Amino acid sequence: MAGEDLSSSELAEPARAPLTREGFAAAQRELEDAVRDATRRQGMTRWFWGEGVCLLALVRLTRARGEQDPAEVADFMAAYRDTPPVLEHVNNLAPGAALAELYRRDPRPEYRGLLEACLAWYETAPEATRDAGGALEHWPGGVWADTVYMAGQFLLRAGQVLERDDLVAEAERQWLAHAVLLQDETTGLLAHGTNQGVRIPCHWGRANAWFALSGADILAATGSPEVRERLVRLLESAVRAQPGHGVWDVLLDDAPETRGILETSAAAGLGAALLRTAALSDGAVRDRLAAAGERAVLGSLAYVDDGLLTRVSAGTVLQLIPFGYSVIRDDRPQPWGQGLTMEALAAWRETADIRKGTSA
Repeated sequence: MAGEDLSSSELAEPARAPLTREGFAAAQRELEDAVRDATRRQGMTRWFWGEGVCLLALVRLTRARGEQDPAEVADFMAAYRDTPPVLEHVNNLAPGAALAELYRRDPRPEYRGLLEACLAWYETAPEATRDAGGALEHWPGGVWADTVYMAGQFLLRAGQVLERDDLVAEAERQWLAHAVLLQDETTGLLAHGTNQGVRIPCHWGRANAWFALSGADILAATGSPEVRERLVRLLESAVRAQPGHGVWDVLLDDAPETRGILETSAAAGLGAALLRTAALSDGAVRDRLAAAGERAVLGSLAYVDDGLLTRVSAGTVLQLIPFGYSVIRDDRPQPWGQGLTMEALAAWRETADIRKGTSA
């Protein structure tokens, strides 16, 4: 298009070589421990989305290793026993997913009280606005793909542990409502979001990862044919765009402004979603998704230094043009980077059987 600004793309660092299967296998537990320890050192104190991503991923990785739930997750929740968290935005629902997982194994009254406070906000708060089709807005006038992870993971798990099928159905309904608004009918990729009802055609990698991760969990819970069709279409498109080293550009559709600007947290999240969706598929689809998931996980883990995932973009608001995604800082660790790394590590363990015989 006229007026392209390639100044950031031209300065992009070259990609690292991905880990090998053999090298990762030899260092897997050591790498998992390093990522968990680095996440703990960063600290998790706010009831907010980055912490929520980390808390749920900590639980999933620890359970995938066959261990007891990590003590820091219960400690985090205990800090809000006497002073409930401030709930004022959809992102404040994210810690509720890990809370529901704690309640699943330890149904304490204080956990239930926190779950019900989060549900009350979702159902009645004036800040929880919906568009005309019922999709929960990220901000008034804007529907973002991120929301189906931040709110959807909570709704799905709260519905399961509270034995409320209506909440599981609401998680699925929200995912599909967002798909109708944001999924490109030609490519299957997800736009980051809408602005005043207009879909902005920037297919941001981490938005696609949030959407795919939540979709894989909803599919596992409900078996919905429509969720499966849309999820597989998204992931198959991501596979076609995936470079050989496994890590996508910050925008998935080869926009010139972001070409070569890699985003590792999206690769970790998409890798986990690819592996989990492969486990719910069969035949050639299973094999393609599993192989791409391996490439994404091994590619993203090559960027872990001292337990911290590097080249993770900072918190990213909806950009109106592709160039906006080329100037988001990625020079410091982020809690969502740690969480998505642990999601990838957990999914690797969860799907060991289906990966046998695939070619990364």
